[in-house]
Amino acid sequence: MVFDYDVAVIGSGFGGSVSALRLTEKGYRVGVLEAGRRYRDDTLPKSSWNVRKFFWFPKLGLRGIQRLTLLRDVLILSGAGVGGGSLVWANVCYEPLDDAFDDPQWSHITDWKKELAPYYDLARRMLGAERVPFETNADEVMRAIGRDLGVEHTFHLNDVAVHFGNPGQEVPDPYFGGEGPARAGCRHCGGCMVGCQYNAKNRLDKNYLYLAEKGGAAIHPDQQVVDLEPLDGGGYRITARKPGARVFRRTRTYTAEQVVFAAGALGTTRLLLKLRDAGRLPGLSDRLGYQVRTNSEALVGALAPDVKTDYSHGVAITSSIHPDRDTTIEPVRYPKGSNSMGLLTTMLVDGGGRVPRWLKFAAAAARHPVTFVRSLSVRRWSERAVILLVMQSIDNSLRVFTRRGLFGTRLTSTHDTGKPNPTYLPVANQAARAGAAHMGGFPGSSMNEVLLDIPMTAHILGGACVSDAAEAGVVDPYHRVFAYPGLHVADGAAVAANLGVNPSLTITAMAERAMAMWPNSGDDDPRPAPGEPYRAVGPVAPARPAVPEGAPAALPHG
Repeated sequence: MVFDYDVAVIGSGFGGSVSALRLTEKGYRVGVLEAGRRYRDDTLPKSSWNVRKFFWFPKLGLRGIQRLTLLRDVLILSGAGVGGGSLVWANVCYEPLDDAFDDPQWSHITDWKKELAPYYDLARRMLGAERVPFETNADEVMRAIGRDLGVEHTFHLNDVAVHFGNPGQEVPDPYFGGEGPARAGCRHCGGCMVGCQYNAKNRLDKNYLYLAEKGGAAIHPDQQVVDLEPLDGGGYRITARKPGARVFRRTRTYTAEQVVFAAGALGTTRLLLKLRDAGRLPGLSDRLGYQVRTNSEALVGALAPDVKTDYSHGVAITSSIHPDRDTTIEPVRYPKGSNSMGLLTTMLVDGGGRVPRWLKFAAAAARHPVTFVRSLSVRRWSERAVILLVMQSIDNSLRVFTRRGLFGTRLTSTHDTGKPNPTYLPVANQAARAGAAHMGGFPGSSMNEVLLDIPMTAHILGGACVSDAAEAGVVDPYHRVFAYPGLHVADGAAVAANLGVNPSLTITAMAERAMAMWPNSGDDDPRPAPGEPYRAVGPVAPARPAVPEGAPAALPHG
């Protein structure tokens, strides 16, 4: 049979973009299926109030870059569009805390920190990571929080995938000998998570995907995969259609010899559950949907009473502090005028104890009615707010599964085995109060957390975890799906631990490692046969490399 593609990649985020480029370099015919739209700098939303371009809810005609998914136990923020999560990415390039590599889910397989080290370096170069060269008003708040928590010495500026350059002077893009538009550098507008308008953010459609397309990969936007079935004699038929379309909902089919699932932790897990439940992939591991990680996160913050100090200046995330060995706290910002996410915020209330949290919230609102009303205002919110992203590497997890209800089948969650997923982090609330005191304002949290005891995460992980046995995970250490060696998972779904930091660099590095072990098209496979014990496999040099040896960091192209 002649397939449309040697490899179909479902999703175009950090795992999908790496897969597309590296397999193209190795001579495979690659097709990338992405549910979201393709954006250019000038078509990205100008602010988060442009709901059709910013929020993703296709059934309502919203096909933007920011997804919000509410499960029983967590509210999830993720990306949509060609480039996946990099479109709303805060750019941070962080290696995880050591505890992540020691997680019992995968620590016995290999020394992951050592094995991934060269791929972290490669990911940094490809994403063009640079150290933030300035401090902002929000960083001053972070230093103050560090002093109050006794850890000011841990304050540091972050490495981010941003080209800073000189905002007042355009220079030719040095990558590939000057190919691509001139770049003037970051304007410190804080617009990274709404969509960089100035060709300064190193998102995936400007490096990995750009190079993959140049090498012959085909990217199909507006194609949400709704079905996949094995073909007699090998290979797979994939069915996709435009999400949310009612009139022109034309279904398309693609065939591929192999398939890489890279639709994000939530998207990949949801699709695999659907395929298993429908009988398409009956041999999938019973561990599918288990060990879903929220990065043990909390999103809290502090709100100043006025705009005498502008906290929106800078890039999305500029710095970090570490209150203890398990915890990272970062300041997050949106640009001026992008205040819609403020609709999710309200007064801070602690969790835990016998009294329901919503009741504590009602009592606090009654005691402090003025503060409560002010907490609901989003007027110039992005300029007054310092959002605090708090992440931990503590071992806790959820189970995600599908449930049939009155309105069809939906995804939900429950407690997994082991430690319960936290509904609030005391250290996060302590940091929010310290920041508010420094700003002369008041601390805040999200509506879903204080009313429903449901935390928020921007970094959902797991669900199809790496393991050395089908009884403990969904994919083997080479990212091949157990019982289906022609299927692979190369995104956050395969990550087996809470990382305690922003996970994009780890997802990129893990995908780089997985793709490095693939053979060139037509060559013998150096990896052990499925089911054999794990052994380290060195990288296979690509037959037609897209990145010249010694080239500088991969900077964006228009």
